[in-house]
Amino acid sequence: MYIYISMDDNIKKEYSNGEVTVTWEPQLCQHSTKCWKELAGVFDPRKKPWINISGAETEAIIQQVKQCPSGALGYFMNDKGTDNKA
Repeated sequence: MYIYISMDDNIKKEYSNGEVTVTWEPQLCQHSTKCWKELAGVFDPRKKPWINISGAETEAIIQQVKQCPSGALGYFMNDKGTDNKA
């Protein structure tokens, strides 16, 4: 599932597998390539949408999101609703 939220210039996109939702704020992204080089099954900038939330297990996705150097990627567990920025 993909959700697009826009509040003025603050764009936030959400991708959910039912268990976890990954958030992406493109205005914060530094394009370090860390996410797609380390977890290409989920993050692929050549595809639209570029995040395939079904491409890996939830824990692997969370661990990769936590390594985002810019904080553009975040996540929350759907049963808790708390946003965890990288």
